[in-house]
Order: sequence, then C-alpha cells, then structure tokens
Amino acid sequence: MGRAGRKIKTNETERRCIASGLVQPCTGLIRFVLAPDGTVTPDISARLPGRGLWVSARREDLELAIKKNAFSRAAKAQAKIPDGLLDLTEALLLKKVIDLISMARKGGIAYCGFDKVRSALMSGGVVVLLQAQDGSEPQKRKLRPPSGKNSYISCLKAAELGLAFGREHVIHAALAPGGLTKKIRSEVARLSAVRGEDAKTEANTAGEPAVKG
Repeated sequence: MGRAGRKIKTNETERRCIASGLVQPCTGLIRFVLAPDGTVTPDISARLPGRGLWVSARREDLELAIKKNAFSRAAKAQAKIPDGLLDLTEALLLKKVIDLISMARKGGIAYCGFDKVRSALMSGGVVVLLQAQDGSEPQKRKLRPPSGKNSYISCLKAAELGLAFGREHVIHAALAPGGLTKKIRSEVARLSAVRGEDAKTEANTAGEPAVKG
C-alpha cells in the first residue's frame, strides 16, 4: 500500500497520519494536541482545543511517532513526549470502550452472562457477541456470533469486561442494535490496533451453534 501519495476513498472526514503520511478516515486515527507547556496529550474524543496532530491507531505508527518525535515536526514547535505515552493512550482508549459498554448496559442494549447471552442470540435480538480474551475456549465455543460483519469482539479481558458491567469478571456479553453499538465497534477497532492485535470483529464461522447438540 502506498503511503503519502495514496488515499483511502471514503465519505468520512480524513486526516494525514504524521508518522506514516497516509491519509485515512479519522475513525482510524488518534488525535493528539500539545498542552500549554508543549507536552503531547492524547485527545481520544477529539475535543480538546489546539492544533490536532493525528496518528494512525496502529501500534507501529504510534511507536514511530514517539521514537521520531513526529509531533514536533507536525506542530512546528517543540513537543515534549511524556514517559509512557503509548501506555496512556491505550489506557484512555480502554476507558472509553468500557464507558461505552457501560452506557449500553444502562440503556438496556448490553447483556452479560452465558444464559442471558445465549437467549439473546437465539432470539436474534443482538448483533455483536463479546467474549473475554482470557476466557475458557471450550466454553466460548458453545456460543456463535450473529451473522454479518463486525459481529464478534474478543480483544477485551474478563476483568475489563467486568468493569463495564459492574462485576469482577465477565466472559460472555452481547450488544443489541443501536448507535452506541456502532460506536463501540469503532472504538474497539482502535483499541485492538493500538494493542497490536487483530480487531477480531468478524463472525467466527468456526464457532458452534448457540445451543449445542
């Protein structure tokens, strides 16, 4: 794939990654700004004042931007890169995902627990299956995601899913259709890319039926 000279065709707002030079939709980028003292600050929701410095939500591009201090060049000013900037960015993305799932739960479109999720899948009332990355594989294979694209998410750990549902651990969860579900999918894709993982949001066609046997 080309870099500075190539663009991904889309109707979405686009920005150029300061690390790779690739122009792409903002949904696949992370915005940074310089604080008054010049410190590079992640702006996960793209709302902070100041000139936006956009980096692709890929771990390798973030690492390159930090290593080369591409922020200074893009801002045409001295940028101070704080220790642990990549970890901070990942933590903020994770918090946003957890907060969105929590909002979906409060709005009645997110469910957790094997039995509830199985029932929701059987009724056809959900569009996304979430399963903890560190959950039991034999147990997870007892459920199959809904048909369609972006219907499976497995980049979160059980404790992280638990935070979204007010529990210590959650292995199985599901999302019904809605604007929040669309947003969750988008933010999960960014988080997964920053973690250096595949998004794993496609339907798992190798899974077993919701009701085994």
